[in-house]
Amino acid sequence: MGSSTAYHLKSDPNFSGTVAVVERDPIYARASSALSASSIRQQFSTPLNIHLSRYGIGFLRRASELLGVDLGLKEPGYLFLASPAGEAVLRANHAIQCGEECAVELLDPGPLQARFPWISTEGITLASHGIANEGWFDGPALMQGFRRKARELGAEYIADEVMELAPNAVVLRSGRRIEARTVVLAAGPWSGQVAATAGIALPVEPRRRSVFVLDVREPPGLTPLTIDPSGVWFRPEGRFYLAGTTPADGNDPAEPPLEVQYQEWDDMVWPALATRVPAFEATKVVNAWAGYYEYNTFDQNGIVGRHPDHESLIFATGFSGHGIQQSPAVGRAVAELIVHGSYRTLDLSPFGYERISAGRPIRELNVV
Repeated sequence: MGSSTAYHLKSDPNFSGTVAVVERDPIYARASSALSASSIRQQFSTPLNIHLSRYGIGFLRRASELLGVDLGLKEPGYLFLASPAGEAVLRANHAIQCGEECAVELLDPGPLQARFPWISTEGITLASHGIANEGWFDGPALMQGFRRKARELGAEYIADEVMELAPNAVVLRSGRRIEARTVVLAAGPWSGQVAATAGIALPVEPRRRSVFVLDVREPPGLTPLTIDPSGVWFRPEGRFYLAGTTPADGNDPAEPPLEVQYQEWDDMVWPALATRVPAFEATKVVNAWAGYYEYNTFDQNGIVGRHPDHESLIFATGFSGHGIQQSPAVGRAVAELIVHGSYRTLDLSPFGYERISAGRPIRELNVV
């Protein structure tokens, strides 16, 4: 988010200021962007999320032209599976997506198995398949592309840590104080902690997610990114597969150690995979990693825009696992807000901080 904003600011001919990006982790060892499964979809329950990712997919397709980087974008779609308990929500989400002209189809169990013969439809009553504008890409390459291009355009990157937000300034661990007309808070999972240094309550915290790399003896064939009713997801990655899940209730604390939870594989992921895809009965975990979601505990949607009482402070955080796919559109929007004083191409005001202070959540139901 920070590098996308820097890139979009420096690309705007109407912007005449300077840009500094303060990065406490310059090798991105713990950054969510570097540890993401890096996928993009249109199948959301919130129209604004659909619009953000729609711009994102177009940007990704032009990454070679815009950023000089090949993202290896693949677009086999997403496949959401619903049990009887989840069918009504899937249909309601589908209606929203159709209203936004998304390329998505509903499949009953028979057509679902005909389309994807490798799948077991046991316990499935309905599926939603994105037939365009969904897939996955090289997320770290996107992040590095934004960073490299922003620097080429004149943005300065400072390896330091913000210890205090002040009016029109930040104080760094080194003791340096940087005065700024505008401060963009895009500290990912730690945005809530940074905001707290200014006495601002921001409901964003790190939540751990494990990703498992699988070697499958007999790969099942053409596979979209598939989300089982259990919450387990999987997708191809070269000759391997990636898989993961949302932690069980009571096992999702704020900022736990960034360690792979192999118990999730044993107890949750593998049993669901083996049930849903018979080919996954013979699979082996060959690698794994853990990363943090910048989890918005209020409503799992992004928090974007100026703080109502601190005009110099702009938020770009809280995307709850959707940040990397929405970073092109959010970076553009924040740059417009800074340069022009308002959003020009996509109005992100519904995601403003005011909804939090007013207690008006905009809940995203499709959080994977």
